[in-house]
Amino acid sequence: MRVPRLIAVAAGSCGLIAAVAAGPGTDVSRSLAARPAATGPARSSDFAQADVADVAVRPGVQRAGRAQANPPTTADCEKAYKVACYQPSQIRQAYDLAPVYASGVTGRGTTIVIVDSFGSPTIRNDLSVFDRAFGLPAPPHFTIIQPAGQVPPYNPNNSDMVGWAGETTLDVEYAHTIAPGASILLVETPVSETEGVHGFPQIVAAEEYVIKHHLGDVISQSFSATEQTFPSLAAVQALRGAYLLAQRDHVTVLAASGDSGAADVGLDQTTYYLHPVTSWPGSDPLVTGVGGTQLHVNARGQPTAPTVWNDTRNKAANEFAAGNAGPNPLAGGGGLSVLFGRPGYQDGVRNVVGSRRGVPDISMSAACNGSVDTYSSYRGAPAGWSPACGTSEATPLFAGIVALADQVAGHPLGLINPALYRLAAEGAPGIVDLTSGSGNNTVSFSQGGSQHTVPGFTATPGYDLASGVGTVNAAYFVRELAFAAGH
Repeated sequence: MRVPRLIAVAAGSCGLIAAVAAGPGTDVSRSLAARPAATGPARSSDFAQADVADVAVRPGVQRAGRAQANPPTTADCEKAYKVACYQPSQIRQAYDLAPVYASGVTGRGTTIVIVDSFGSPTIRNDLSVFDRAFGLPAPPHFTIIQPAGQVPPYNPNNSDMVGWAGETTLDVEYAHTIAPGASILLVETPVSETEGVHGFPQIVAAEEYVIKHHLGDVISQSFSATEQTFPSLAAVQALRGAYLLAQRDHVTVLAASGDSGAADVGLDQTTYYLHPVTSWPGSDPLVTGVGGTQLHVNARGQPTAPTVWNDTRNKAANEFAAGNAGPNPLAGGGGLSVLFGRPGYQDGVRNVVGSRRGVPDISMSAACNGSVDTYSSYRGAPAGWSPACGTSEATPLFAGIVALADQVAGHPLGLINPALYRLAAEGAPGIVDLTSGSGNNTVSFSQGGSQHTVPGFTATPGYDLASGVGTVNAAYFVRELAFAAGH
């Protein structure tokens, strides 16, 4: 969840040149990776007039800042916060995962890579508590590395570290929820403005290390920066080395589409753009952008049709996530890239995206009115069980789905976007389309003494810029993806 009052970590120009990796040099790589918007090269006016050092890489998690001793039930959250929350069993039921597990597919033999600045000093203990509470097995291996440099000692008075600890908690616990048999590799990076160390280049270097050493199958990234906050297209191209390597080595890379709907935060980290924008790396053609849905259950506790996540005008969700009645931009990100033209796999949805790369590609649970239970004990925030939400939830959930498909295929699937669009075009039963009446990502907010509305995009039959191709029914989707992306 990226609300301006949340954590901002500056990404600097230090090491930019060194972060550039030589691409694989194939025609496919060039067509997917280097093509700017087909309407012409991005204009200088599209970007911030600032140095790369001003660009902020932001954690996406949103937590209410409240905690309790036991995992809250849906009824508990509705009573305490007037929003729904869900436990792992409910998330698994929503995606029809029981048949997948019954067939022996749990992610066994795969590794999910989770990349977070700083990490959390208590994540091993917290995952253990989480697993015991919900009857989950420990992951076969849970490894933590710091390949881009030693992370500074945890400081509970450093709001950046506290925010990233919350992000790490959500990422690890819910990737593990979906793929309990997968190993987890937590990659921590030493981002700290106060230490003079900067963000995106270190993240790129860490991911390159993981890929070059064949340490994982799917990479989950729950952070992003508004495209227009970069000084130029060239600045973004210089940070894409890890994604070029991932494409070459068949590693799947995911990124959150953002949590401000069609709007997003400017360089000052306090104001929103007043026109539709989207964020990188979710907009990168070599990355799968993961948007947000809202889950719904009926009176019998059974899941019903999901909708596009948009809590912008839900007063209870605003009080829960932002501490005021709103409206605040609380919706899944989506829109058209100013950095990249339409990749070949989106040619079939050119009527929606035109000449540009459209985001998201697919969506998973992210709504604050439909949060998930997390457990944490790091200092600087209340210890115990608290609900969390945002596309920082959706991204590790989908990373778990990809790990399940990797197990079925017997190898990592690499760039899955062509398979996603092919499955959607074929009407595969594993793709759950969010059709007309399922919502939009239009957002409203007060800024500069006035209330503004940034018009977003509406769910329609087929692909749309609010939900992508839709969401998944894992009972079908896991094997469909394994076959479509594996061949």
